[in-house]
Amino acid sequence: MKHSALFSVFVLLFIPKFAFGACSVANLTRCLDSACAINIGANPSARCQYCGSSAAGKPSNVNGMKNISAGSAAKYTISDKELKKAPSDPGERYVWATKQCLSKMKDCSPDDVSDNYDSLIEKSCTAAGISAQMAHLTDQAKIEKTQSSCSTEINSCLISDKHCLASYKNCESDADFDKFFSSCSVSATGCDSHLAKIRANLIAARDNAIKNADQILKNIVTAYQNARNQKLENARKSCKDNSSKKKCIASVCSNNMQHKCDVGYEYEENLAGQLCKFHDIACERLK
Repeated sequence: MKHSALFSVFVLLFIPKFAFGACSVANLTRCLDSACAINIGANPSARCQYCGSSAAGKPSNVNGMKNISAGSAAKYTISDKELKKAPSDPGERYVWATKQCLSKMKDCSPDDVSDNYDSLIEKSCTAAGISAQMAHLTDQAKIEKTQSSCSTEINSCLISDKHCLASYKNCESDADFDKFFSSCSVSATGCDSHLAKIRANLIAARDNAIKNADQILKNIVTAYQNARNQKLENARKSCKDNSSKKKCIASVCSNNMQHKCDVGYEYEENLAGQLCKFHDIACERLK
């Protein structure tokens, strides 16, 4: 609990220094519940929201009437009139409720409160965390996405390297496809109403991909062959007009010759021609 500092001050100010008798835990709990567990039957998180942590959210009926166990004695509970003075901050309310109840139950001590009631608040806070998570998931599930956005999300997941692959190689059987489709569908919230149509479309895409796999491979091979033939044709053309060797000589003159093969320095151009002679050898082999 996060009330140690406030509680220490309270102990010094309000607890008389005498030996306590037997404390009725049941009556102490009834008293604290009258401030910290309003409508707990409908709200299991009440103790946490009222007297635990503000992170648990606000109670649904902050100013509502108490709804505690039937038959509980009025002298052991905090009245509605007294309750109007209760702080709204959970930590402050915990200290306030403890003060009120110990004043009504002289045989109980602050240790009796912390030993018996703190665990009830902690359980309530656990319930509050679970309730908040379930509420979040429920809200997410209510967000309806379009079929297009759902299809994009599921397809991206389905053709990943961990699942079917872009070629659908890992999903050739319907069993494998359904296994991965189910996994991807679970993470795609708000798509439940579109799943049947999306599955039918993706099954068709898979069948088409598998059917055309050989043709796609042939197309890839043909594309590489065409690219190679085009490069070969360009090379032969450059050999025919000697353009590739001329470019080589110009580059050597510009980057490696002191006088850039200018007029009067023809020997540099001749040297560059010797360095680029490999073009002649290559062109001989292309004939």
